[in-house]
Amino acid sequence: MRKLTIALFVACLFVVTSLEAQIRTPAASPAAKLEQVIGLTKVTVEYSRPAQKGRELFVDVEKWGQLWRTGANGATQITFSDDVKVAGKDVPAGTYAIYSIPDKENWTVMLYKDLSLGGNTPKYDESQELIRFNATTKKMGVKMENFTFLASDVKPTSATIAMWWGEWYVPFTVEVEVESKVMSAIEKTMAGPSRNDYYQAASYFYNTGKDLEQAYAWAKKANEIDARYWQLRLQANIEAKMGDMKAAKATMEKSIAAAKEAGNNAYAEGNMNIMKGWKKGGNDKKSK
Repeated sequence: MRKLTIALFVACLFVVTSLEAQIRTPAASPAAKLEQVIGLTKVTVEYSRPAQKGRELFVDVEKWGQLWRTGANGATQITFSDDVKVAGKDVPAGTYAIYSIPDKENWTVMLYKDLSLGGNTPKYDESQELIRFNATTKKMGVKMENFTFLASDVKPTSATIAMWWGEWYVPFTVEVEVESKVMSAIEKTMAGPSRNDYYQAASYFYNTGKDLEQAYAWAKKANEIDARYWQLRLQANIEAKMGDMKAAKATMEKSIAAAKEAGNNAYAEGNMNIMKGWKKGGNDKKSK
């Protein structure tokens, strides 16, 4: 009877614990994410949104002139997919925490490299700052109940990212590089397929038993652009499969020499083994 009572108690405890584990309540400062593409660059802000709740901002909640995590819960984080300029200052691609010192005239805003600090502002280390800049504070005619990040005035090369809480609106600019990326893409596309494009196409045709003449043309083109030992092996294998053993041997010898020069003796030895197979009447069926 005692064992049964204990078992029932444990079972009840398990049920209660399971029910407690399933209970969820709304967060006081819900998580939010702002994603904005500026030109070709993605900017993401992940933060939590405290509410004003009738309090006087930066008097009753947070303080003027004091370091703030710029949100609630963990520190707000901003991610740039490419190098950018923030408030005119260079910022490499990456993720940074946003800290700030609110002021009625100008907020001081910092991008911070250490993402583990969170809300532990007493341990803030200025040596971890990437940049620090001033953002002019604007007083809005409309109040924002929950702290919010917004993106506006989005152009191909810039946008305004703003923090808005209550009547306080704090914008700063993010500038991105577009011209060099677009021109690079144009030049690459207009120049036609790359060496590796030709090699991959030739390799696919050879390995899947498609048109050998086309595979050979592509393999030769890849090597004409810039001969590599693995490309030369592919060309040699195609030549061997087409029955041109004289050309195959000459090309494979070039591959062996190039592999040795690159310090890849194992690859060179593999080529020699393929050539031995040719002498026995066979050849490598797959490009490595």
